[in-house]
Amino acid sequence: MPRRKPTPARTVLEIDWALFGELCRALAVHVARGYRPDLVVGIAKAGVIPAAIIASILQVEFAAMVIARRHDEDEPELVAGPPPIVHGRRVLLVDETCDTGDTIKLALNTLKVAGPADVRTAVSFRTGSYQPDFQAFETDKAIVLPWDREVIVDGDLVTRPDLAEWLST
Repeated sequence: MPRRKPTPARTVLEIDWALFGELCRALAVHVARGYRPDLVVGIAKAGVIPAAIIASILQVEFAAMVIARRHDEDEPELVAGPPPIVHGRRVLLVDETCDTGDTIKLALNTLKVAGPADVRTAVSFRTGSYQPDFQAFETDKAIVLPWDREVIVDGDLVTRPDLAEWLST
């Protein structure tokens, strides 16, 4: 399911691939200076992208768990929990954007049940009140990530229809 359409009251910040890559690098450096995980767990779908990059830079293992919302207004739901390899390990839990923290809190609580030695949280973008342990960028703007901007419609790559009006302003 695509990320929620930004509310009209919020301005939009479009992130391109180059900036996203630099933010992942910066986040990995920030994490390395304050924490040394054995494993990076990404929250699918979008959180696995920065998580895989950060795991690669930190030279540690990568895993994923899946949390989704059926509809924009719904609470997040666990679809697939963390793998058993988190048990006894120092884990960095990564998501791409954090606003209210609902998704990351659900992931964190689920992850803790699996018995890691320690867990810290990291996000590429903090856009709201929830404070993760590590973040690359903080803004009050709605984020449009490079992989959310375009979709395939009738075989053509086009600006995502539900965001087209927003992105043209």
